[in-house]
Formats: sequence, C-alpha cells, structure tokens
Amino acid sequence: MYASHEAIGCDCEDDSKHEVKKLKPDPDIDGGWAWMIVFSSFLAHVLIMGSQMALGVLNMEWLEEFSQSRGLTAWVSSLSMGITLIVGPFIGLFINTCGSRKTAITGGLLNALGWILSSYATNVHYLFITFGVIAGIGSGMVYLPAVVMVGEYFQKRKALAQGLSTTGTGFGAFLMTVLLKHLCMEYGWRDAMFIQGAVCLNLCVCGTLMRPIYYKEETTEKERNSNKTQSHLKELSCSAETLTSNGVLCEEETDRQSKDHKPGILPASESKTATQLGKNIYVLYILKTVSQLTVTVRNGFRTWYASYFGAASLFTNRMFAAFVFWALFAYSTFVIPFIHLPEIVKQYNLSAENDIFPLTSIIAIVHIFGKVILGIISDSPCVSVWNVFMAANFSLVTCILILPLMRTYVGLAVVCALIGFSSGYFSLMPVVTEDLVGIKQLANAYGIIICANGISALLGPPFAGWIYDLTKKYDFSFYICGLLYMVGILSLLVQPRIGKKKTATEKSIENGKV
Repeated sequence: MYASHEAIGCDCEDDSKHEVKKLKPDPDIDGGWAWMIVFSSFLAHVLIMGSQMALGVLNMEWLEEFSQSRGLTAWVSSLSMGITLIVGPFIGLFINTCGSRKTAITGGLLNALGWILSSYATNVHYLFITFGVIAGIGSGMVYLPAVVMVGEYFQKRKALAQGLSTTGTGFGAFLMTVLLKHLCMEYGWRDAMFIQGAVCLNLCVCGTLMRPIYYKEETTEKERNSNKTQSHLKELSCSAETLTSNGVLCEEETDRQSKDHKPGILPASESKTATQLGKNIYVLYILKTVSQLTVTVRNGFRTWYASYFGAASLFTNRMFAAFVFWALFAYSTFVIPFIHLPEIVKQYNLSAENDIFPLTSIIAIVHIFGKVILGIISDSPCVSVWNVFMAANFSLVTCILILPLMRTYVGLAVVCALIGFSSGYFSLMPVVTEDLVGIKQLANAYGIIICANGISALLGPPFAGWIYDLTKKYDFSFYICGLLYMVGILSLLVQPRIGKKKTATEKSIENGKV
C-alpha cells in the first residue's frame, strides 16, 4: 500500500484492532532524487527567468523592426514577466488537479509554442498575445511547480536547496543574453526566437524529473505473517484448480468442442459475442477514465476554492495576509534598479566606468552568492529563517533609499553589491511561506505571493517612469518606492503583535463568559 505525501501525519486506524499505522519516511527526502529536483528547478529558472532577464536584446530588435514607441514595445517583456507571476493562483488549481509533473510538462509545451509563434510576428500587438500571454502562461505553469517541488523534497536544508535552485536566474540572465545576442547576429531575431522555442522544450524534461513523493505504510510483524499465510493459501488453491482443470474439465470441454466445431474455426455467434464484448469493455474503460478524471478535477477545484474563498481560506491567516501586502511592494524595488540604472549612469557621466563593468552585472553576480549564503545561514539550527529574511529586507530597503545619494561609480558599485546580496532573500520566500501555511497549502499560498510580485513587477517600473516624467529626476522614484516597501516591511513587524493582543483579548472575553 502507498499513500501520497498529503497523508503525512495522518493516523490510519484498523477497524478491528484500532492500531495506528505509521508511514515510512521517503528515502529521497533531503537526498537522492531530491537533488535531481534541485537540478530540474535550476534549469527551469535558467530557461524561464534567465530568458526574461535577457529580453533587452530582443527589445532592441523589435524597436527597429516595428518602429513603435519605447513604451509600447516595452509592454511585451513586461507582460511576459508579469503574467508569469500573476497566473500563480490559477496554476495552483492545475497542481491540485493534475500534479506538478503534468502541469510543468504542459507549461513547457505552451512556452515553446509562444516563442515559436512570436517568430512570425507582424506587429507589436501580435507579440502581446503570442509572447506576452501564451509564453507567459507557459512560464508560470513551470515556475510554480519548480519552486513547490523543492519545498516538498526537503525538510532539513530547505533554504539551501531553494537558494541553489533559484541561482539559475542569475546564470540564465548571463547565458541567455549571450545566446540571444549570438543568434540575432547570425540568423536574425525571428530565427533566434524560433531556435529559443526549441531550446525551451527542455522545460518538458524538467517537468518529467518532478517525480511525486509517495510514502509506504509500515507493516507490523503480525501483518507480515498473515500476508505470508494468505499468499501460501492462494498458491495452494491455484495449484489445485490447475490440476482439476487439466485432469477433468479441460478434457471434457475439448471433447465437446471437437464434436461440435471444426478445428480453428469459431461459430459466427461466438465471434459476434466476442466483438460485442470487446466494444463493451472499451466503452466501460472510457467511462471509467472520464469518471476518474471528473472526480480528480472536482476534488482539486474544491481544495483550490477552499484555500481562497472557503472557511479555511488562506486569508484568514492574518500573518499571511500581511505577507501578501508586503509582496505587493517588494519585487518592484529589485526590478527598478535594473531598468533605471543605465539612465542614472548617463546623468552622472559614468558611462566609461559602467562599460567596463556594468552596475547591473554587479547586482546579478552578487545576487547569486546572496541566495546561497543566506540559504546556508538560514539552515543553521541556531538561526531563525524569519530573522534572516527580515534583516535582508531592511538591508535592501536601506540601499534603495541610499542609492540616489551616490554620485561616484565606486559608491554606486558598493550599493549595487549590497542590493544584489540582500535581494538573495527571494530564495527564502518559499520557506517562509511554508512556515506560515504548511506544506499542503504551499502551492496555493506561494501562487498568491508570486501573483502579488507579478503585480509589483508589472506596475512598479511604469510608476517610476511616470514619477521621472513629473520631476525629471530618478531620485524621487527610488525614494517613493523605498518608502512603500518600508510600509510593507513594517506590516510584517506589526501584525504578530496585533495578533497576540487580539488573542489575549479573546481569551479574557471567553474567561469572563465562563
């Protein structure tokens, strides 16, 4: 007997003896196939997030090809990045219904289709549909399972595993930028996107590696002995039946058939009966498959609906609600420096130094080390993941507020390095989410979190650009976004104390009633 990973911690009682059956821990937890899951998630981050970070190469080609405004053309990459994250809650429904493996494989096919169809684009609006929507949804269907599966396979070293898998974003940004530049120079942007679509089919391989976890039920000594006795009795009965059929029944049946029919020829009535029986079995198989699929979809939808709108809704967890509020402002503070730093460098006449070693490259490289180092620190037994997460947030928001004050390349480089290291807390987000809601609700809960991040990534950069159009300075963009981010961080600090006060008040009311 096997039970799915959802059965962890559940007590199974025998109706006759009421004995509790324990579940054996899977040998692949924290080792074995778990590291293949990390490798699969790493490749998914390389192909999805890395490709999106490298869209600046294609954005220049689209500007030359379609002769549209920068703002309109930029919406193609913004839609792709935003939809990848915004569809998170709906991808949770697919995971509940079909599982992470099937969801990721379907997403890989959809993402590759979006890239290939985009190579035939005739205008920017065509790219909105093919690349922004189709490829974006496909990316989201792979990204969420890649994060959730790592959380399921690790218990002791979750932060380190998430950190290693998400470093694929940094490596992918470097590799995909080089690849797309080479392909555009050699074959043109259309063939480059077609080839990239073929490369993205490797996401299906990543999905295939996402093997679901199963737990064996431990059997007692009595159960093992009874199973052996039953199997021995079955063998004896089968041998007796075989002997009887070979000695008596088969001979009588053979004699009767030899008299009635010619050898090798079946009567017409029997052939019709066999054909009809085969058709009936095929119809029954189809009906059984449809019935099982209907039950699976219904159960998955019930779980998904209850997580968002039912009595056990995730939003009844006030700490999780505060976490979602924080996520609405968090991601834009990481994206905005990537977009506006080149313009700031031009304003400060630092283009020569930036050409040697771009500031955005400093953020990307240090970001990789930040994820791994923060993951190792968080897995230490004497360190709280929450404390590391909050410290990294305070460090990041401080750097965002300080960055406009730096006027030299060295000063900007130091602040950018701190931004890259502090933003490594992104690898801790799945771990913190699981601590808040539990492993069973991780897919639905993290889907909401990345949806909030997607809204932040979609609206944050245009908002910063709008502030620049009003003030003609990028300083206020960083100040306002930094202050909004600080409000989100403060909500994470204040909410636990509010919860404690309300709990104490409720207890005193209950005691008064009693």
